[in-house]
Amino acid sequence: MKEKLSKENLISLLSTKGEEEQRLFERAALVKKQHVGNKVYLRGLIELSNRCQKDCFYCGIRRSNRSLHRYMLSHEETMEAVMRAYEGGYGSVTIQSGEWNSPEFIAWIDRIVREAKQATNGALGITLSCGEQRKETYRRWFESGADRYLLRVETSSEALYRKLHPNDNAHTYHERLKALEALRETGYQVGTGVMIGLPFQTIDQLADDLLFMKRIDIDMCGMGPYIEHPDTPLYAHREKLLSLEDRLQLSWKMVALLRLLMKDINIAATTALEAIDSNAREKAITIGANVVMPNITPTSYRPEYLLYENKPLPIANDDGEGELKSLERRLRGLNHVIAYFQQGNSARYEKRIQAGANTRI
Repeated sequence: MKEKLSKENLISLLSTKGEEEQRLFERAALVKKQHVGNKVYLRGLIELSNRCQKDCFYCGIRRSNRSLHRYMLSHEETMEAVMRAYEGGYGSVTIQSGEWNSPEFIAWIDRIVREAKQATNGALGITLSCGEQRKETYRRWFESGADRYLLRVETSSEALYRKLHPNDNAHTYHERLKALEALRETGYQVGTGVMIGLPFQTIDQLADDLLFMKRIDIDMCGMGPYIEHPDTPLYAHREKLLSLEDRLQLSWKMVALLRLLMKDINIAATTALEAIDSNAREKAITIGANVVMPNITPTSYRPEYLLYENKPLPIANDDGEGELKSLERRLRGLNHVIAYFQQGNSARYEKRIQAGANTRI
């Protein structure tokens, strides 16, 4: 398979099956081996709070979901998870929450970042995923020590974006893009991602998603299959969905093609893959992904952070150690190793910093 990847090529490859699909996966695996190797980096996921001021039509923690018990971890619970991750060999943690921009929330995130950096002598990498914020907020968190920021655009199609969000000033496509640009200008390693297999979504739009991520020159990506949630407006359109198996296959192809397009970025094997197939994360790693995000949120809170149906939940009282050992064993069988105690910064980001570049989104 030639590596010329125009939009037409991408559309064709996203539609492949059988032997041609296998050749795509093999090529992506080779490119991954050549450019990022066989190391898998850890991002311990802390789901800080399911409170959210946004009302996105696809999300289980949307503001209008009244059936959900809302929670916020205490500061002590958060720092205990941070330190458990650090002492357990995680090179990084990801602090994820519903979107909120009150002064109290902004100050709390700032305190977590500062204390986590101080407690680990700067050794622990910190990724934030706390939605759209003002540039001043991004700057504050960055100066306190946050290294990366993941802000998923969910789709690069403005028309589709409008179908996924309320028609108001709090949910605009252009504000999302402005936030991504602010993150890059601030100095973060910038990540984004899309949902794959949405109702109304076309293969043409998925090809555009891949080209969008290349064009804005992201450093990392977290994308996975769209999985519906019954307490969301988009659930009414579930009859338009591809089968779960087809969404999974498309997700694997998106990972492989993004690896071919952007050889040296970090790509996460997301949890949503496992909601369809318990081995799907490992498959994603073999064909292009190089980051995993084991959930280290205190177990009693995890059932309340349900963005979608069938989210994998832990065995009672498992603090993530059992999952990690199991993952390590499975990866070893795939000739991959977990990079314990390594932050695993994006090679693309490191090259950009060395070159002094600051590409505008």
